[in-house]
Amino acid sequence: MITPPPFQQPQPHPSGRPSRGLSASQRQLLRHVSRSFDLSIRLLPSALQAPVAIGYLLARATDTVADTTALPLAERQVLLDLMTQTIAAQDTSAQESRELSRLTQAFAAQQNDPHERALMQALPQCLPLLRTLSPDDQASVRHVLGHITRGQQLDMSRFGHGLQALKTEAELSDYTWLVAGSVGEFWTELCGRHLPGYSHLPQAEMLRIGREYGMGLQRLNIIRDAGADLAAGRCYWPAQTLAASGLSPAALAEVAQSGRPDTLQTLAPLYTQWLDLTQSQLADGMRYAMALKPLRLRLASALPALIGARTVALLRQAGPLALTRRIKMPRHEIRGLMLRIALGLASPSALDRQFQKMSDVAKP
Repeated sequence: MITPPPFQQPQPHPSGRPSRGLSASQRQLLRHVSRSFDLSIRLLPSALQAPVAIGYLLARATDTVADTTALPLAERQVLLDLMTQTIAAQDTSAQESRELSRLTQAFAAQQNDPHERALMQALPQCLPLLRTLSPDDQASVRHVLGHITRGQQLDMSRFGHGLQALKTEAELSDYTWLVAGSVGEFWTELCGRHLPGYSHLPQAEMLRIGREYGMGLQRLNIIRDAGADLAAGRCYWPAQTLAASGLSPAALAEVAQSGRPDTLQTLAPLYTQWLDLTQSQLADGMRYAMALKPLRLRLASALPALIGARTVALLRQAGPLALTRRIKMPRHEIRGLMLRIALGLASPSALDRQFQKMSDVAKP
């Protein structure tokens, strides 16, 4: 069992001085809930680490509430609403803080995943971290979390009553922007604020491709996790798109459970199209990374796209049968990727070569 680490009491941000960032115990918590994102954050310039990490921890906590379908929907909605209000507020009353602490501890006790349980137990200490940031960074974190929690609230209202699906591609696009495209914009906004002249491209173009990058990473999550989502009653592949190919959410759920060959064959062209779109958005992510001037920032921004490209290749290799199994880039391949990048000094040309290599269906 993992217990929440002892947190240092965060201090409010003094005007004109930089945030002191995360403590060692907070970094340990971050590492437990996402090893790949933790790698990216550790590579960031120091000015970006705290706002990105704090935003991620809070988003991961709200996502845990939205995603725990084994618990009653009404209970999760009450907690997510309270978390959303607390994040958005400049300050909270003692009574609101006590109520949030009570609900999160009760929720944490029902978590099966030990790392997510530790995150929820630590949430009352994570929320005050927002006030350690500069006023502008606080506003940016609150703004992006407003979009993310809106997407999570939509999730809970759409799903939870048997197998349900998004209706249209427009709904899917809106959802991927809310929960991930907005994060690409947030990341870019922070870079523009803290690192003047950080990119070879105009800020407007960086915002656009940053948005596409985030949406591509979320589409990749949807494809990779489709089997588990279908088992939980969630179908992110739009019913309208499925119907045009003679499929339905129920047919996909059956494939995820039984791997029926006839449905797999019908799904194959659509599955390839979704992977192609995801690959295109990840390529925008590599264009984003290669436009960055600071080496550490370039590497941190490229890493999710490189891991994503390899995951897309593994999904192509598995085909629609990926719905019946968990597809993930092995740790030893990630270590090899990091070594190759380091040897290439993370130059744009080296990163581009690695992206092409990771995108190859053959083992890199």
